[in-house]
Amino acid sequence: MRYAQGGGLTAERRRLRERIRYEAGERFAHGEMTAVIAKDLRVSERSVERWRRAWREGGMAALASAGPPKLPRLSDGQFAELEKELALGPAAHGWEDQRWSLARIRALIAWRFQIDCSTAAVWRLMHRHGWSWQCPARRAVERDEGAVGLWKKDVWPQVE
Repeated sequence: MRYAQGGGLTAERRRLRERIRYEAGERFAHGEMTAVIAKDLRVSERSVERWRRAWREGGMAALASAGPPKLPRLSDGQFAELEKELALGPAAHGWEDQRWSLARIRALIAWRFQIDCSTAAVWRLMHRHGWSWQCPARRAVERDEGAVGLWKKDVWPQVE
């Protein structure tokens, strides 16, 4: 199940659902019917059947919560180290300009912590810790307005 906050269930909701599964497990032991359990616990019969199958195969332990779907790959301490590295700037790490991209941060994580993660995972990590994308507040001094105008007039129509 997906939520607007970008994650799954909260820890409280996971505990609540786990309690419901445990209650169903106790009722399995008493031999109650699937339809009765589903109606009383206000869940679908398919869920109860799935829980019953897991209970048969692994007992009450099989009904325990598996925890959050995805734990962060970097610990808080490692992220603090990453922030220090980011503060040094891209030039300190061998890039020519002063822009951090997700691909560059990904490469830095791989080099510094030997953790390989996707670009999307890097975005989620940065977003989770309050980082956001940035755009320049002003135009570059080196910008040539005449060249930009020619490009818009001549090249852009061909690209479209």
